[in-house]
Amino acid sequence: MKSLVLAEKPSVARDLARVLGCTQSKKGYIEGPNYVVTWALGHLVELQTPEDYDNQYKTWRMEDLPIMPEKMKLKVIKKTSPQFRTVSQLAKRSDIKELVIATDAGREGELVARWIMEKVRWNKPFKRLWISSQTDKAIKQGFQQLKPGKEFDRLYESAVCRSEADWLIGLNVTRALTTKYEEPLSAGRVQTPTLAMIIEKEKQIQAFKPQPYWTLTAVLPGFEAKWQGGQEKRIFNEEKAKELRKKLMGQAVVKHVKKKVMKESQPLPYDLNELQRDANKRFGFSAKKTLNVLQKLYEQHKLVTYPRTDSRYLTTDMVGTMKERLEAVSGAYKEEVRPLIAKNAQLPKRVVNNEKVSDHHAIIVTDQPVFLQDLSSDERKLYDLIAKRFIALFYPAYEFEVVKVELEVNGEQLVAQGKRVIKLGFKQVISSDLEESTLPNLQEGATLSIKAVEMKHALTEPPLRHSEADLLGQMEKHNLGTPATRADIIEKLLQNESIDRQNNRLHPTPKGKQLISLVADELKSPDLTAKWERELEAIAKGKGNAKEFLANIRKQTAKLVQQVKTSEETYKPHNLTGSKCPECGSFLKEKKTKQGRVLVCSSLECSYRRAKDPKLSNRRCPQCHKKMEIHEGKAGKYFQCRQCQVVEKAEDKKKKMTKREERKLLNKYSDDGDFGSSLGDALKQALKKKE
Repeated sequence: MKSLVLAEKPSVARDLARVLGCTQSKKGYIEGPNYVVTWALGHLVELQTPEDYDNQYKTWRMEDLPIMPEKMKLKVIKKTSPQFRTVSQLAKRSDIKELVIATDAGREGELVARWIMEKVRWNKPFKRLWISSQTDKAIKQGFQQLKPGKEFDRLYESAVCRSEADWLIGLNVTRALTTKYEEPLSAGRVQTPTLAMIIEKEKQIQAFKPQPYWTLTAVLPGFEAKWQGGQEKRIFNEEKAKELRKKLMGQAVVKHVKKKVMKESQPLPYDLNELQRDANKRFGFSAKKTLNVLQKLYEQHKLVTYPRTDSRYLTTDMVGTMKERLEAVSGAYKEEVRPLIAKNAQLPKRVVNNEKVSDHHAIIVTDQPVFLQDLSSDERKLYDLIAKRFIALFYPAYEFEVVKVELEVNGEQLVAQGKRVIKLGFKQVISSDLEESTLPNLQEGATLSIKAVEMKHALTEPPLRHSEADLLGQMEKHNLGTPATRADIIEKLLQNESIDRQNNRLHPTPKGKQLISLVADELKSPDLTAKWERELEAIAKGKGNAKEFLANIRKQTAKLVQQVKTSEETYKPHNLTGSKCPECGSFLKEKKTKQGRVLVCSSLECSYRRAKDPKLSNRRCPQCHKKMEIHEGKAGKYFQCRQCQVVEKAEDKKKKMTKREERKLLNKYSDDGDFGSSLGDALKQALKKKE
């Protein structure tokens, strides 16, 4: 009898199969003496759409809303149905005794597997592989310590609740808004309060009025000191600033010299949110890009532990594995790691805390040796952040001395601050904020002459728009979404044109501003969504009530739809052009896409669409090296760079031979039809015969 192993992706399945000794590759699975390893392709099963329940829902009508099926049903995703059939056939095999769920060890991974199990009507025993890294060692240990599948029923229950809640609220409110205002308007349980935070920041910026202010800096022997009135360092009256400047020209008396030695502890390892924020600040990575690159480091390279974690702590059972992990990174970080291995450095106690780890511990390196040359530029950048943060844990705290000097001049206060590094500690690995600003050795009561007083004018500045790092921080603070879903929420807002990304800052679009005014206050509030997220977390821990949660979601859905129906708000499409659709006569709207700007018909019943901007080709301009436009003229296709006024015929570039054409030629010139030889060899052989 064999065990059926269900992985989430083919790449992970191949690794599991190799470790489990499965060598027979079949279509959709890999078989061995004891295991049959198969995979999902992401999701194979999803919740049914409204039109699956009733064909009348294909047409969006306000009178049909809210759509709330008594029992939510599942369906096989058409695109991945061949793989589902493979899994289904394997599940029915008489020699299969049990199932091992080996999908991602998290809420979404549990949902992927359980929905497949429900659809194939699995009724045999099942177990759960729960591992935090994809190394061979971790896989072997994981299969030796498989957990009973029933232990994860609550996690599955929580995942179902989240999925059904998003369906009920997102689908119904989106249909209601779109139908009423005849514009594709998307709303959701998490995306709408996230958009509301971006809009609120925009309101603060628009309401801001700059104020002029002045600062005063006194130049003394060997250092500078700034004027300070109480806690305020700025002066909002020019005349007062000029008076103070005159007053400060004199003798300064040292009133207080305060010295304080300070310690800065090593930063905790990364969770996903913190890593996404850091990668955005340092490299300008979007949250989605960070997650994608991180997933490769986890699945493909096996260099880091499970990415979708919300914990920054490690568990006690991991302490014994630290030496192996340090040795694994020692090849790439020799100078930093060798002293640690030599003196058997230990983790600080505050990093090890079982109570602060729920499903997965913090993101750290695995015991897989790293070869940086095998990684892409983006993978190296991200791995470097994780590895250095991990290595820094074994270094002592950073120590520095802060010196604060308070001086008095004719009753006014001047303040100077200095900083001196005592012990670099972990800053040897993560070097930031290491600038020293030493002050002369000053004694209290000493008198010093002021050489000059500099008066600078400036304007108060408005708050900055959110970067993705800022927004992720706010989403975490208000408990909006989970580390695994926040990147997708931001991408969804970008795709539906509610926000725009400019110079790594997120701007609300005219569409987003109007959308937020049409949505009920409850859906805009981070508090309501945060309450839902807390309830989902409680369900996952066995402390919540799933039926009660979904009953409340249904009540809230009905209320939100009713508010849209009775609303007297109006919507004006911001991107309407003066051009009319050639098919139905409605006005065309301009939309931004990855392929450039397109014109689409404003009528929801018409599907007319055409590109506004010329299509860009992969041909590069020989002068400026930018992508050239591709056009169709009387003489055929041609490439054009308007900036450099360069035009090239499409035929100028050699057409690459397709694989099919190559096989035909190979067949023609090869006597025995041996497809193992190259086309070049076959042509050489044919040429020799001709000679």
